[in-house]
Amino acid sequence: MKLVLMLVMSLPLFGQSLVQEAEALLPKMIEIRRDLHKNPELSNREVRTGKRIAEELTRIGVPFRSGIASNGLVATIEGKLKGPVVAIRADTDALPIKETIDVSYRSINEGVKHACGHDSHVSVALGVTELLWKRRNSLKGTVLVVFQPAEEGPPVGEKGGAPLMLEEGIFTKLEPEVMFALHAMPSVEFGSISWTPGSQMASSDRFKITVRGRGTHGATPHMGVDPIVAGAQIVSAMQTIASRNIDPLEPVVVTIGSFHAGTRFNIVPDEAELIGTIRTLNAEVRETTKRRLKEIAERVAASSGATAVVEFDLGIPVLRNDEKVGAWGEAVLQKELGTAKVIRQPARMIAEDFAFFADLIPSFYFFLGVGNKEKGITAALHTAEFDIEERAMVTGVQAISRLVLDYMAKR
Repeated sequence: MKLVLMLVMSLPLFGQSLVQEAEALLPKMIEIRRDLHKNPELSNREVRTGKRIAEELTRIGVPFRSGIASNGLVATIEGKLKGPVVAIRADTDALPIKETIDVSYRSINEGVKHACGHDSHVSVALGVTELLWKRRNSLKGTVLVVFQPAEEGPPVGEKGGAPLMLEEGIFTKLEPEVMFALHAMPSVEFGSISWTPGSQMASSDRFKITVRGRGTHGATPHMGVDPIVAGAQIVSAMQTIASRNIDPLEPVVVTIGSFHAGTRFNIVPDEAELIGTIRTLNAEVRETTKRRLKEIAERVAASSGATAVVEFDLGIPVLRNDEKVGAWGEAVLQKELGTAKVIRQPARMIAEDFAFFADLIPSFYFFLGVGNKEKGITAALHTAEFDIEERAMVTGVQAISRLVLDYMAKR
């Protein structure tokens, strides 16, 4: 009897049944993921998506709240034993990208596609919910499963995403001690995860520069003030921010993604509009870059006789993994998945509004490998060819469930 007890105590928490349970959930996760992929919805428009999530939560039997930040939901799994409150998050919205891959679950919403894997995030979160709900009698604490809309950013003039969920008080009654989240990553092979200690993803600040000149005939430019020329000089000058105002060891990206002006070949217009983004991995660098961009735009425009108005919108902070939680989470997943399957990678300059949660709650955020080179599933996020190796969702459920269960057992 003593030998048996020693053997049982040496096994990982809950043994191999966790993997088996995750594998058993795969057919349902695939069905949900393909349904969502076929019916994608843009930020703050995830009405059908929210209804499908509600249907699945009702099927599982877990209580939930809906209508949060428009189409968000929060499920509550209350364990029978006392313990900490833990939260996990899945984002639900799609992107304005045309589907090009020829699959049975091809998007039927023209010009809209789940090109960032949020359909799989929802499926994994529902899988974790079902697995933990079945274990609620032995669960030590409470799990909040957050289904967040508008991660890609709400439409101009609207609120949404993580900031609105927090503003509406989703954690007022139950405040999590820790929070976990994942994101599909096709550059990482399925079965593995990757993460970055500290700053993992960049801040993102969207800006608009309106350059106002004075219109005139294209044959007499000296009679007006050309906002296109002033705008072009601003684009060129702002590239010196990274090379002359920021420490060379600190990453910063300043990108103009849109430059619009004029309506006809022989008219100098009154106005030009530049839209772009700033991305950094350091809060101080972020503020310096914003300040310098404003100064450059205004002063370069003035040197041409024009004016420039700079507006910032949709600011997302740097997404940072908590030092202690991150180190602990890495060790847990190395034990669960195998050391070789848990990869450390450099920070990425993409942004993610989970950063608003991570600013308030110690968090561990990682990338779930969904690539499969043998099948040719390698297309990058936010592309028309993006797809995932669906077996990766087993690893997602396994990883998040293990983090939740081990954290509760540890506490």
